[in-house]
Amino acid sequence: MTTEALIAAVDSADSPAALVEAVAALSAARTEAAIPTLIRVLGFNNPGAAVAAVRGLVQLGDVAVMPLLDRLDGYNYGARAWAIRALAEIGDPRSLEVLVAAAADFSLSVRRAAVRGLGFIEWDKLPPEAMAAAKGRSRQTLLAACDDPEWVVRYAAIVALEKLGKDVTLDGIRSRLETLATTDDTLAVRARAQVALD
Repeated sequence: MTTEALIAAVDSADSPAALVEAVAALSAARTEAAIPTLIRVLGFNNPGAAVAAVRGLVQLGDVAVMPLLDRLDGYNYGARAWAIRALAEIGDPRSLEVLVAAAADFSLSVRRAAVRGLGFIEWDKLPPEAMAAAKGRSRQTLLAACDDPEWVVRYAAIVALEKLGKDVTLDGIRSRLETLATTDDTLAVRARAQVALD
């Protein structure tokens, strides 16, 4: 099936299940021409279709980053949340500032995705002279996320700090993990901090 036909199938889907199926087929095509439609689907009130669209955008990788950043929806919160999840999974450093801002979002699922994404940015895509400042920005945000009231966000921050700490020695990571490993009120967070330290 051509890309045009796959896009038409998304536009003509007449049920939630048909929409999910059509978006999954479009995502599986892994074609750059699908990006605008996949981004549009993020704003539909259909979580299954949004998951399929995110999967397609992540598979396309770097070519999807600028369209996602250019089309971040300031009005449709759901679309914005799904786009942030896609950006977090792609790991392109151009999404750094969006992820930093999303780490303070009111939704814990968005904060969690953004925080985890900050640990998995592909830093080698940055020019060497910009890398230290970008990693420092990520580190600062992750250390702040260690105080998040939701344990799943703190857990994601630990995962991200562990990954970030493997890339470069950054002040404050080890001591923060040691504190979490001994004082956090959630067992899963304490255990994950200890795993990161080990």
